[in-house]
Amino acid sequence: MTKPLIEISGLYKVFGQKPQSVMDRVKQGDSKDKVLADTGHTVGLKEINLQIHQGEIFVIMGLSGSGKSTLIRHFNRLIDPTEGQILVEGTDVMQLSQPELEAFRRHKMSMVFQRFGLLPHRTVVDNVAYGLEIQRVEKAQRIQKATQWLETVGLKGYENQYPSQLSGGQQQRVGLARALCTDAEILLMDEAFSALDPLIRSEMQDQLIELQQKLHKTIIFITHDLDEALRLGDRIAILKDGELVQQGTPDEILLHPADDYVEAFVKDVNRARALTVETVMNPPAYRITANTIQEAIAQMKSFKQDYAYHVTDEGYQGVLTKEGLLDAAQDPTVEEEIKAEFYEEVPAISPDSVIEEVLVDTMSCDYSLPVVDKDGNLQGELERSAVAEIFSDNGEEEKENPISPKLDRAC
Repeated sequence: MTKPLIEISGLYKVFGQKPQSVMDRVKQGDSKDKVLADTGHTVGLKEINLQIHQGEIFVIMGLSGSGKSTLIRHFNRLIDPTEGQILVEGTDVMQLSQPELEAFRRHKMSMVFQRFGLLPHRTVVDNVAYGLEIQRVEKAQRIQKATQWLETVGLKGYENQYPSQLSGGQQQRVGLARALCTDAEILLMDEAFSALDPLIRSEMQDQLIELQQKLHKTIIFITHDLDEALRLGDRIAILKDGELVQQGTPDEILLHPADDYVEAFVKDVNRARALTVETVMNPPAYRITANTIQEAIAQMKSFKQDYAYHVTDEGYQGVLTKEGLLDAAQDPTVEEEIKAEFYEEVPAISPDSVIEEVLVDTMSCDYSLPVVDKDGNLQGELERSAVAEIFSDNGEEEKENPISPKLDRAC
């Protein structure tokens, strides 16, 4: 596995007059509330260990006061830790001199803020070009580049407008274009879409996903919204009172919550909308590779079920049943070679489809649905029981956890 782009090791942050004086208590396990009551110090982060890989969207989420915004500000040292190490491409950020840190912030990382952070007296194009201006890029070049990024985020024609003339969604697009314009490898997004109306927020999420497919940036995204985290994140870290309680893929978080806190977090999620076919599919149980009816019947006899997936050198072909093959073998007018008309009417589905999209087909079909990738290769099968289990597990969680922490919807 490639070396992580960012490594956070043993990170602590205590706010107060003498943070080092309470570190022993923090490490011994005193609660955040107890440390505050006894010493007047606030534990912001406690023993955070993270590895973030190049090109992934890494989401950090939690309730208000969990430490997520404190954590993201450590990446570019807007906040210095009380203890711990921050490595970016092997460079210890804590060891950077002030000039080195300024260069690091200008060229390595860009930030998108919740409240846009635009300069009201500058035009849209000048706002986007601001980072390049700080880098001392020549004006004509930075305006040209800023104009290109505005077109990329769908704001062509707005170059000479001012932020006050734009909607909230448009202002956030300007903020995103400004962050991308510097060509920084790492993008920090702190509650970047939280101030937007739900529809505009969804559109911005779509745009970020689309841009990421082209740009392959490393994005660290802060949110309090689990649906947003599940939609955007390649991996998710969940914080509680400054501690990391679980990290993993969206599927791992949903299906295998680490504790009651995370379980309560995910219990209201529409799993059919959040999980993909690939998450719950099984390996294909039975394949037929024969080209003739008699060979197929011979293979079918060794199977425990009365149907199988026909796969040739050209990939997945269709579903064959034992009954259909035997009927064909007894018909003297039917040629020996397997034909398309022998296949059952069973829809093939993509591993990338969300369960909700294939729910009707799954529940109405007599056979497990074949999961076929874009190249025509059989990847697995989606069983009705596997889909039903998603909903039954969710129901059991609701019975066991009638009260759950509600995600903070405040901006």
